[in-house]
Amino acid sequence: MPDRASHAYEAIKGSGLLKQCTPIVTKECQMVDLERAHSQAYITRAQKDISGGLSQLSTGDTIVCKDSWSVAQKATGGILHALDKIIEGTIDRGFCLNRPPGHHATPNRGMGFCIFNHVAVAARRAQAIHGVGKVLIVDWDVHHGNGTQDIFYEDDSVYFFSTHQSPWYPGTGSREETGTGKGLGYTKNHPLPAGSGYSEIVENAFADDLAHRMDRFKPELVIISAGFDSRMDDPLGDFLLQDPHFAELTKVMRTIADQYADGRVLSVLEGGYNLKGLASACVSHLQALVA
Repeated sequence: MPDRASHAYEAIKGSGLLKQCTPIVTKECQMVDLERAHSQAYITRAQKDISGGLSQLSTGDTIVCKDSWSVAQKATGGILHALDKIIEGTIDRGFCLNRPPGHHATPNRGMGFCIFNHVAVAARRAQAIHGVGKVLIVDWDVHHGNGTQDIFYEDDSVYFFSTHQSPWYPGTGSREETGTGKGLGYTKNHPLPAGSGYSEIVENAFADDLAHRMDRFKPELVIISAGFDSRMDDPLGDFLLQDPHFAELTKVMRTIADQYADGRVLSVLEGGYNLKGLASACVSHLQALVA
């Protein structure tokens, strides 16, 4: 849906929030950044698929066109630029209104509308370039962020926390998936049935479970996979979150960041396919982020 980002942007502009924000220039990411999260074989294959005129990545269900490579590079690059500004202290928090999304992209496969895993690339850059130690990535999209989980499944320096509808696409994210090797215990999934909302997601998962787990992990950077298809009336999900609930989720993340990560929060847009609902949820999220 090409109107997702522009529709949300116009709502944010109409709310007056842009006056409280610092714009970040979009620029293409570098191959070295992508290679920290994706295999060289996959990067080469995706580039060949797109330049060769395929309508869909050969690795999965991601529709592409001739401009998809450049657009994806700029989306990831803009997110990395925002990350750099946060780490440097130029800004405290950032919200990246990008498309395509990224959390389904695994080390060696693009799928679920995703080409590059933006949050994973950002986490790896924070560690490799800026010396950040421990990173928390939370994902409140209605779909499980299987790609993010795969990239960090054996890693104890990145904690991945997800709420998502189950059973639902892509079929991953059971409670038994908790990591392997050094990463055992650093993946926490909350698969929830259709009809779940404030109590299950905001109160039980984030405000209670996540907050207590971070007392032990103590992240130095907080990254949000901000999927708004978990909002009520989204055509691709059956959760019941409302706009004020995304503000509450954002406040939980800010509290964790303030306590352990010098307030550093990077939020990245994932899903959200009811244009009106996506726009109003983004406004609510950004209001809480800049307050």
